[in-house]
Amino acid sequence: MIKLFFHPSPNPFKVALFLEEAEVPYELVVTDTRKGDQHKPEFLKINPNAKTPAILDDDIRVFDSNAILLYLAEKYQKFLPANTPENRAETLSWLMFVATGIGPYSGQAVHFKRYAPEPIDYAINRYDFEAWRHWNILNEHLANHHYMVGNAYSIIDMAVWGWARVIPFVLGDEGFDKLPNVKRLLDEINSRPAAQRAEAIKTQHVFKTEVDDDARKNLFPQNERLPKNS
Repeated sequence: MIKLFFHPSPNPFKVALFLEEAEVPYELVVTDTRKGDQHKPEFLKINPNAKTPAILDDDIRVFDSNAILLYLAEKYQKFLPANTPENRAETLSWLMFVATGIGPYSGQAVHFKRYAPEPIDYAINRYDFEAWRHWNILNEHLANHHYMVGNAYSIIDMAVWGWARVIPFVLGDEGFDKLPNVKRLLDEINSRPAAQRAEAIKTQHVFKTEVDDDARKNLFPQNERLPKNS
């Protein structure tokens, strides 16, 4: 049985959504990043990058949410766009766009606006700008496409859904107003029973919610390199 190492943040939710949609049996392994579970040696053997999600498929490890989505879709032959060269190219392109653009810039925008030890105008402006730029590209694409690739719901839509859920937290209250096509896709996916089951995971398990000093050490170990106040 597949083991899903999960924390309730955008990337793990993508994988949970696929498993629920595909009705693949899986065991959820709570990996509480605010408690530092991602730094434990047993987890680092599965993902040396110390990030959730990761999966174990018997003896096969897969890490990075978009790699996991592609691995599972190919294994089970579900939620892949029709197998044409054009669709394959679009699938890889948009999955990498989410992996290298949407996720990192949204995450950094949140970090510098909400969690940095002190506000840095340059960093806030850069990452907020880039987050908006990437989301606007998706919004423009979805103005002419009901789904991200092809004419059916697929893993690319699941990848977008993971982060689209938290757009107000990333971009502010005006996020959905300015991204109506992304919101339309989000609402459609949210209405699916599998998405509702995936969302329910965060209420079925106990995760630390406080961002206290210990959580900051676990989430942002780079801060240990900063000069200490005397």
